[in-house]
Amino acid sequence: MAPIQTPTPFSDSSTSQDFFERLHVAPTSALLLDYDGTIAPFRAERNDAYPYPQVLPILDRIRKTSNTRIVIITGRPGADLKPLLQPLDHVEVWGAHGLEHLLPDGTYEQIPTTLDAHGLLSRAKDWLIQSELAPLAEFKPGGIAMHWRGLPEAEAKRVEAQVRRGWTELAQSGELKLLSFESGVELRVTRPDKGDAVRAIIEESASQTAIAYLGDDLTDEDSFQALNGRGLTVLVRPVRRESAAQIWLKPPDELIVFLERWLDAASKSTFIDETAAG
Repeated sequence: MAPIQTPTPFSDSSTSQDFFERLHVAPTSALLLDYDGTIAPFRAERNDAYPYPQVLPILDRIRKTSNTRIVIITGRPGADLKPLLQPLDHVEVWGAHGLEHLLPDGTYEQIPTTLDAHGLLSRAKDWLIQSELAPLAEFKPGGIAMHWRGLPEAEAKRVEAQVRRGWTELAQSGELKLLSFESGVELRVTRPDKGDAVRAIIEESASQTAIAYLGDDLTDEDSFQALNGRGLTVLVRPVRRESAAQIWLKPPDELIVFLERWLDAASKSTFIDETAAG
């Protein structure tokens, strides 16, 4: 387990400089990105949470001019991202915290959940309906998320307290866990998580593949833990916090700088296969 510490600011980081130098000579690379709060600002209306304006054009150039595998790893259902990522299409997505896998060719895979977990989530849904909180809920594969972004502060605190009281017992079963995220909580299956998605990508990647993960909230800590020691981990948020990530950058300006540096390094790869050359 990587230690929880204060990540180094991007502008002061020798770690990021070393990574971009490795990326420049790597035969392949993988850019792993959380969505909400990382490449897209939070919005009260989730369907309006489009990426920062410069992000998609840069990602498209990275995809077209380098050997970078671009992967979105998100708590959202994978299908929700398709309209938000246009015109960038054919993007690999791990949705619902790694429960879903949508390949660039459109192939869809979903890890099955247990009957016990399904039953507990049904109970959680029934409780929301009885408590008249269902309009604030997002029902997705393997979980239910409650959002209170945009509510008055007093109302948001009331909703959060009520949901935690109603769901805490269900989360103690071992089948489910209660996750906190920006202006919400989610009750979902214990596994998989975003870290499992990252581990799957690492297993599929060659040892020389340069990999980075960018994320913003507590659900991304599993990914940071999975990748630390193998790649670069980046906390993306306006205010720095304790994290297992190595470096911290502020969106959107520093995020754009990071992606532009990736484009520059990855599109100028000078990797030489020493075995072939020798």
